[in-house]
Amino acid sequence: MRSVVAVAGEAIVDLVGDPGTATYRARPGGSPANVAVALGRLDLPVRLLARLSGDTFGRMLRAHLEASGVDLSLCVEAGEPTSLAVATLDDAGTAAYDFWVRGTADWLWAADELPDALPDDVVALHTGSLEPGASALEGLLVRERERGRVALCLDPNLRPTLMGEAGAVRRRVERQVGLAHVVRVSEEDLRYSHPDQPYRAVAHRWLDGGPSLVVVTRGGCGAYGATRYVEAERPAMPVEVADTIGAGDAFTAGLLGGLHRRGLLGAGCAAGLAEVDAETLARLLDEANRFAALSLCS
Repeated sequence: MRSVVAVAGEAIVDLVGDPGTATYRARPGGSPANVAVALGRLDLPVRLLARLSGDTFGRMLRAHLEASGVDLSLCVEAGEPTSLAVATLDDAGTAAYDFWVRGTADWLWAADELPDALPDDVVALHTGSLEPGASALEGLLVRERERGRVALCLDPNLRPTLMGEAGAVRRRVERQVGLAHVVRVSEEDLRYSHPDQPYRAVAHRWLDGGPSLVVVTRGGCGAYGATRYVEAERPAMPVEVADTIGAGDAFTAGLLGGLHRRGLLGAGCAAGLAEVDAETLARLLDEANRFAALSLCS
């Protein structure tokens, strides 16, 4: 039986504006869906839990996911329209987003649409972008943490225009981080949720409250990773950036792939992650940085 990485969360369409024009291109997106696609391209067995609309954009998303080898057997066929993110790129290829999500498929999870327990072949569950309406997905994290059979990976992937007051966001992030074994967070997200707190300090405080591994991605400054016992900081790979959309998701997939190859997912993952030495941690960060770099120049 092949060990599967499950990914839960949104699959949306990015309408990406061409700089200097009024032209927008529709691209499959959504952080969890991006991670699932990247895992499929790394030839890891991956299964997505998402609500996929039957509209034109939903069919485009389904075709994109299937072409990348993503198992959609746990997806919900949703009657609502596909969520949209309108992305505007600056001269450096960095995206700013506006969202069209009211009444759309991704934000209307019901508890009975999710399994009580993940299938036996699943060794990890990754999720992110858990907005206030996603209590059902958070419930799945709670059940799987209690069951103790899979590694739980979280990317908070904060969207300030969607999330409301920063204090409430911080409390929600802290609660979700406490359920995870692995956290991958961007330094940009930490500046929003934990302003004036150094990223190393936040990482080590989180390690005291639940996760066994925390990784902070710092854009062009590279990545920092820490367990309760060791830490490592590695530079980003120098590349000519086309755009930054999906780079963090590619990093997450690269990190999960590295953990999967080393047998650090599944039951007992907390103990295994605690035994990772500094050299192995640095290699994990380098591998993830390399995969993210490929996405930046594609």
